[in-house]
Amino acid sequence: MTTAKPDFASPDFLQKHIHSILAFYEPRVVAPEGGFYSCFQDDGSCYDTTSRQLVGSARYVVNYATAYRLYGKPHHKEWAQWGLDYLTQGHRQSNGHYAWLLESGKVTDTRVMAYGHAFVLLAAASCVRAGIETATATLYEIHEFMEQYFWDESASAYTDERDQSLTTLDPYRGQNANMHMCEALLAAWQATGDSRFLDRSELLAQRFAIDLAAQSDGQIWEHYDQNWQVDMEFNIDKPNDRYKPWGFQPGHQTEWAKLLLILDKERPNKLWLPKAQQLYDRAMATGWDPEHGGIVYGVAPDGSFCATEKYFWVQSETFAAAWRLYAQTGDERYHEDYCRIWQWSWDHMVDHVHGAWFRVRNQDGSAIDNKKSPLGKTDYHTMGACWDVLTAMGKELAEH
Repeated sequence: MTTAKPDFASPDFLQKHIHSILAFYEPRVVAPEGGFYSCFQDDGSCYDTTSRQLVGSARYVVNYATAYRLYGKPHHKEWAQWGLDYLTQGHRQSNGHYAWLLESGKVTDTRVMAYGHAFVLLAAASCVRAGIETATATLYEIHEFMEQYFWDESASAYTDERDQSLTTLDPYRGQNANMHMCEALLAAWQATGDSRFLDRSELLAQRFAIDLAAQSDGQIWEHYDQNWQVDMEFNIDKPNDRYKPWGFQPGHQTEWAKLLLILDKERPNKLWLPKAQQLYDRAMATGWDPEHGGIVYGVAPDGSFCATEKYFWVQSETFAAAWRLYAQTGDERYHEDYCRIWQWSWDHMVDHVHGAWFRVRNQDGSAIDNKKSPLGKTDYHTMGACWDVLTAMGKELAEH
């Protein structure tokens, strides 16, 4: 464990940290046969060279398109294009959907997931912002696909899952795909200036952070039935599930808070700041571990911890929200939160030997396994959080 304390609020620290994460992936990530390798152990060795998950494939594109836009290294643009090509030529199927999981180039999980398609939209938007012209068509195509197969006009929300023929819609409804669609639509707005994307992003924020949250005492529940009523029983025996855990997710409350604050910058709305504060404050009050530090994965409706693991993305999304709240309100407690989250992460989540962040730790901060970057991770959350803080600081580098 490293206890030395950098200046976490320094733009120079954040920029150097981003470059250190890029450096972990740099020599080993590009797969000559297509796409990117995704399964890295702590030391950087790859334990699965054949699997490509849609979310991971798309997140790498986001990483390298953003890195190129901000730092201008030509190979990052080439990698973003390489990854976008793999999405559209490898993951994309003949009926327009993008396969959730490929193994040795073959589809091995046939579910069609709104969550995964949200990241395709985010990847395309990131490429458009980076000046990759071919991405514009992909952006509008995936948006229309989502409109046709997942948008529920009566509910003002996206549904979750279809079968590979696109004819059968699963009755499950969830907030996670909608949260990432809110993020992707914001990015699409920033990339194109097309107001339909900002309008829809606002609609999703209103629906989930305010309207549906009213069913669960102002917090955002993960799971709903097909009528968009809170489903308190879904996965009740799986509070540790990676994608659909039972319980309140402190990291999702703060991730929504961050999105609300970004929305407020794009188009001010008197609802967003107080709601962001409410979501963030409750998440920190219930999710921060007073004994060991760090923020837990899951909190039960009674306020007790139901999943005590500490995930990398929970810490990083929360420090980004804390900084935005500090920047917008000037309230010193948010600055203090930002620093204490970073300090715990610096001590327990950042790998000071090999680079990047560990994916998950035990409640006391000790190691769970040696799989630093399994399918889907890519450190998109950690670099994205640093970039978001820099944006809020006004310290992003000039766009190329």
